[in-house]
Amino acid sequence: MGGVPETHTGWTFLTNHARVLAAIAEDANIRIRDMAVRCRLTERAVQKIISDLEQEGYLSHTRQGRSNTYSIDPGAFLRHPAEAGLTVTDLLGVLARHDAQRGDQPQQLHTAPPQARRAASDR
Repeated sequence: MGGVPETHTGWTFLTNHARVLAAIAEDANIRIRDMAVRCRLTERAVQKIISDLEQEGYLSHTRQGRSNTYSIDPGAFLRHPAEAGLTVTDLLGVLARHDAQRGDQPQQLHTAPPQARRAASDR
């Protein structure tokens, strides 16, 4: 696949935000360029999504040299009222089970350490 994402028309079941979050859950050190290719988005779109997720407290990152290491808050609740009470971990668990059934090798989810989750819940 080249640098330009394939076009898609119509609706999809997963949002681009969910796709980016799943990519980070599989590899906490994934580069924006690689996320863009995997999710079939532009790098600019991935940067905006990461910013959205960080602003809402679903994601944080630490800079290590020229790269980032991302951390997901597993206890963060999904935003839509229809998913009230469901957490990011619930969503990522469903996606990981799907990948396992498909034959993909799911990676360990990269989530924030417990003390970071507690600090986030105190906000």
